Amino acid sequence: MKTILITGCSSGIGLDAARTLHRRGWRVFATCRQEEDCAALRDEGLESFRLDYADPASVDAAMTEALSRCDGALEAVFNNGAYGLPGAVEDVSREALAAIFEANLFGPHQVARRALSVMRRNERGRIVNCSSVLGFAYLRFRGAYTATKHAMEGLTDTLRLELRGTPVEVVLIEPGPIRTSIREKARAYYEQWIDKQGSAWREHYETVLEPRLYAPDPPKERGELGPEAVTAKLIHALESPRPRARYYVTRLTYGARLVRTLVPAGMRDRMWEKYF
Repeated sequence: MKTILITGCSSGIGLDAARTLHRRGWRVFATCRQEEDCAALRDEGLESFRLDYADPASVDAAMTEALSRCDGALEAVFNNGAYGLPGAVEDVSREALAAIFEANLFGPHQVARRALSVMRRNERGRIVNCSSVLGFAYLRFRGAYTATKHAMEGLTDTLRLELRGTPVEVVLIEPGPIRTSIREKARAYYEQWIDKQGSAWREHYETVLEPRLYAPDPPKERGELGPEAVTAKLIHALESPRPRARYYVTRLTYGARLVRTLVPAGMRDRMWEKYF
């Protein structure tokens, strides 16, 4: 039985991946930030314990628990957990940026390092990092999240290059719009970090951003797919003898890659300015 640790399994992409891989015969360590979410997963038969990217001690404890349970035979990790922080770049404080990098980049990097320590010894393993279309594209008012995903792509590409010739594969998955609760969960971070009252963007926040952010039934994004679309790419990344370096998810992601490659920056700016 192959063993994988997945982060961010309370909902969305992580939850679908954990359930699907469990059904396919994988031993899944489905981790969450909150203990109550872990308890719910244990109730449905999954192995689950806490892992909070923003807390280095939590990451160390979770990796120690996972490696203990499988006697060091960890085949794969799927770094999935992340959160969004809506707001203009000029309204994101240094403290807010540090916090989102802790959760979206430093935590996944810590997981990968611990996993590599055993994968090298076992002479096998796969590290799959979940990036985003915003790992290479960019949109207004998503700068903090975009910065973390751009950084994740650079770190992942470099790690893959450094591990060439070893039995450890490193993969990026780049979802486009996927139906998850990331927007709902972003509300707390927006309220914590963005000073709307003192912002030059106050009117935009009140008339454009907040109606979308707080919509009880958020409109479907153009080209949006369900989490199962990401899981399908993850399965190939884990089970193919020759996984790709990158897996794009949704037509929008493929299109954005072409735009990024072929369209001059000024024209890209005009195209993407209208999106949000």
